[in-house]
Amino acid sequence: MDFNLTQDQKMVRDMVREFAMNELEPIAAEIDESREFPHASMKKMAKLGLLGVVIPEEYGGAGMDFTTLAIIVEEISRVCASTGVITAVNNSLAAYPIYHFGTEEQRKKYLPLITSGKSLGAIGITEPNAGSDPASMETTAVLDGDHYVLNGTKCWITNAEGAGVFVIFAYTDAAARHKGMSAFIVEKDFPGFSIGKHENLMGIRATGNTELIMDDCKVPKENLLGEEGGGFKVIMHTLDVSRIDIGAQGVGIAQGALDAAVKYSKEREQFGKPICEFEMIQDMIAEMATQIDAARLLVYRSASMKDAGAKRFTREAAMAKYYAAEVVVDVTRKAVQIHGGYGYSKEYAVERMYRDAKIIEIYEGTSQIQKIVIARNELR
Repeated sequence: MDFNLTQDQKMVRDMVREFAMNELEPIAAEIDESREFPHASMKKMAKLGLLGVVIPEEYGGAGMDFTTLAIIVEEISRVCASTGVITAVNNSLAAYPIYHFGTEEQRKKYLPLITSGKSLGAIGITEPNAGSDPASMETTAVLDGDHYVLNGTKCWITNAEGAGVFVIFAYTDAAARHKGMSAFIVEKDFPGFSIGKHENLMGIRATGNTELIMDDCKVPKENLLGEEGGGFKVIMHTLDVSRIDIGAQGVGIAQGALDAAVKYSKEREQFGKPICEFEMIQDMIAEMATQIDAARLLVYRSASMKDAGAKRFTREAAMAKYYAAEVVVDVTRKAVQIHGGYGYSKEYAVERMYRDAKIIEIYEGTSQIQKIVIARNELR
């Protein structure tokens, strides 16, 4: 297996790294504090082709592969986890399912909007009573003439504050459970659709995370994504893809924390010498670096399988996401420890990174759900 990046991938990595350092890092702490959605950053990223990475050029995308998308999400997340997940959601959870499952008319209408940043994308799966078990959702969709009428509430929706196009899941036949679930493309201006409360989160605070409320929301029947009753298949395949990106986000946050810890350990002196010369600090740095490399390779493996056209990469994507979540929480904890009391201060980025890290264990399927997915694949 070749783990070397192509020349194009290296060029993209270097370009995104420079952009992230110059444009995103300077405002990361500010938007974390204010919870302000980074609209200006999204416009700049759109010009760089970062909002439709894997979407073909004919629909306004950059026509690149999933490994490159993982690299992009990692580089952005190294300095700003909020912008990292906004990027992942727009690409993998909004643009990708519309491209993969949508009709040609849907692709032509919505993908150029999402990839250009004119109307960012988001996805609505989670509900107050439906988290790890999406089949427990209560949102319904009833066909009424040439429209579906949607009723229900979604919560914890990343990008919602900045999005104009939503992929929403609802039951068209609740009695059939997961076989009665359908997916819809919903515009924010559709009658009966509204944005609810803005969540005050522990981490990734600038992601525009809100409720979505559908009160007799009218959705044209041509906005059915895929076939009626095929929504669960859309969810499962889309999550397989997005877990690669969330794994990459975890790797990025962890790498940013390691970079900060190494820099600080060289500058901070105690007992007459830099703390990086103490074996206990070196022990933590060695563990952190090894963990990050291992997680990155798992992410690259799952992305390369998708790029190679593998029909199933569920196990590998779950492994990448699960292990990256374990790593990022541990690495950021160690980074705070290396900083000592300063690591507990908002003046240092590792404090924010530590808060951001926890969500990797929760969204896109908790770490416990990833273990179930991995185990079931092993037991087949």
